[in-house]
Amino acid sequence: MSTALATRPTQVALVGSPNAGKTSLFNALTGIRAKTANYPGVTVSRREAPIEVDGRPMVIADLPGTYGLEPISPDEAVVADALRGRIDGIDAPDALIVVADATSLERSLFLVAEVLDLGMPTCLVLTMIDEVATRGGHVDTDHLAAALGIPVVGIVGHRGIGLDQVHRLLADIDAWSAPVIGPPAEPEARAAWVDSVARSAAGPLRPDERTRRVDAVLLHKVWGVVVFVVVMLVFFQAIFTLAAPVVDLLGNWVTSASEFARSHLPGLLGGFVADAVIGGVGAVIAFIPQIAILFFILGLLERVGYLARAALLADRLMGRFGLEGRSFVSMLSSFACAVPGIMSTRGIPNERQRIATMMAAPLMTCSARLPVFTLLIGAFVPNRSVLGPLHTQGLVLFGLYALGAVSGLAYAAVVSRFALAGPTAPFLMELPPYRWPTAKAVALHMWEGVWSFLRKAGTIILAATVVLWAMTTLPRATHDVGATPEQRAAHQIEQSAAGRLGKAVEPVFAPLGFDWRTNVAVIGSLAAREVFVSTLAVTTASDERALPERLQTLRHADGRPVYDAPTVAALLVFFVYALQCLSTVAVLHRESNSWKWPALAMGSMFALAYGAALVAHTIVGAIT
Repeated sequence: MSTALATRPTQVALVGSPNAGKTSLFNALTGIRAKTANYPGVTVSRREAPIEVDGRPMVIADLPGTYGLEPISPDEAVVADALRGRIDGIDAPDALIVVADATSLERSLFLVAEVLDLGMPTCLVLTMIDEVATRGGHVDTDHLAAALGIPVVGIVGHRGIGLDQVHRLLADIDAWSAPVIGPPAEPEARAAWVDSVARSAAGPLRPDERTRRVDAVLLHKVWGVVVFVVVMLVFFQAIFTLAAPVVDLLGNWVTSASEFARSHLPGLLGGFVADAVIGGVGAVIAFIPQIAILFFILGLLERVGYLARAALLADRLMGRFGLEGRSFVSMLSSFACAVPGIMSTRGIPNERQRIATMMAAPLMTCSARLPVFTLLIGAFVPNRSVLGPLHTQGLVLFGLYALGAVSGLAYAAVVSRFALAGPTAPFLMELPPYRWPTAKAVALHMWEGVWSFLRKAGTIILAATVVLWAMTTLPRATHDVGATPEQRAAHQIEQSAAGRLGKAVEPVFAPLGFDWRTNVAVIGSLAAREVFVSTLAVTTASDERALPERLQTLRHADGRPVYDAPTVAALLVFFVYALQCLSTVAVLHRESNSWKWPALAMGSMFALAYGAALVAHTIVGAIT
């Protein structure tokens, strides 16, 4: 190791395949000091953290999981480029720690061989040593070190066993060296070398009977699908149900804070603080419970080993739409909220399939659409019995959910086929043995997901809320002396910039039956879809509890109902498709590292929403 390195922290990179225990080792070495960012020009995340070993500063970088240095995915391309110093602004590592699963040593040695070809100071850390012993095997680390020409230690990372050996290796990092004689380059000779090293350094393992017995059920062509459906339903229900009390509690806090600010601050300043600042913060934190639960469950399922099985079961269906098995989990979670659904696509290694999944996620019927649907269905769809417990209102709501799901899959297929270049990578996912994760590992996974959302999307959501507040508040209108508070609010929003914009776009939405009140509510729903209901209450001089009756009696100047059957049908279909959620746009931008995809999503989904709503308006108008 060059003495020039003493002038800066020594850069050490962790390299390993998915499920090898690399991240557990990283967390054990660095604690919670890790910084997460994207590599320049790509959406792949990188994590690094400073540590000090015997007074020597180091930076440990946790590279994405990879099966080899001949990349087939964006993650693997980043690893290959990072190790070779080909990423602008990112220093090449000074030394490498290869992390390999000791229970699959022979497979791991192929990656080790590719890393050794780089000719960099390297050591090998074998994880899951306890499982090797449990299954009747052994690994001779001294013999393996002699065969590879690099230091080798064995650890149990999630329990901290063997970490002292890793610290001693890091303290003696200047003594690391690249092997004098590397592995053979010719494929057949390399395979023979791997087999020879593995056989000489490790004893045979008994099959993992626990994993075999569980997989006999979970991967069964019938029972596996049944368990899969149950797990996914519980997964979805937990995200929606468990988050609800916390969301309500946070909502009450935000409401109380808003009322306090409005009552203690004068006029326009009070409105700005209450509605824009506190309301904007509320729009951000409202997503935190769902995101926390999502990443907690995903972290638990991933570390237990089930998530890989679920993805495998769903892969055949999703493949017909240009997606892969892991896309199903992301799209399912989007029924609660598209924001965590989009964020969960980070687990999809292929860029083409990941982007297609992100683009389709907003078409899943999220919980924010539910207030809009229940308002309109409850007000205008008669609740008649169709067959036993099945009623028309429930069937209409189910139909809207199904329409969104089917359309999302079709949309993903179109995006994947026509808007994304490059081949679809083969579905490659290792089925790890079942393991019970530590609470710390799952909690850290949850915290990283929440913090990433706050850091990436929070500022954009807050800024959008401030802009929308200004549009509905300015310019200030004069009111009649005897006007009620509801009438004052309706008059203010009619005369505001948003109200004027709503009237200005009436010619555009007139074919759908929307008047200026509906247009303003649609504009307001850009902050969050559920804002449509509260905005509509303001524009119609009503409150949310009396809104259904108000909509039923609202008439145009010529006596025609504002919300007739064709208009209601168009509005329902419009909200199935339209991307009326700036937080989703913000997350699409952050996760894709580009404005191209959110712009395409907003434009294409608006066109789809408008066209489908026009068809619905025409058909219902013809029927009625």
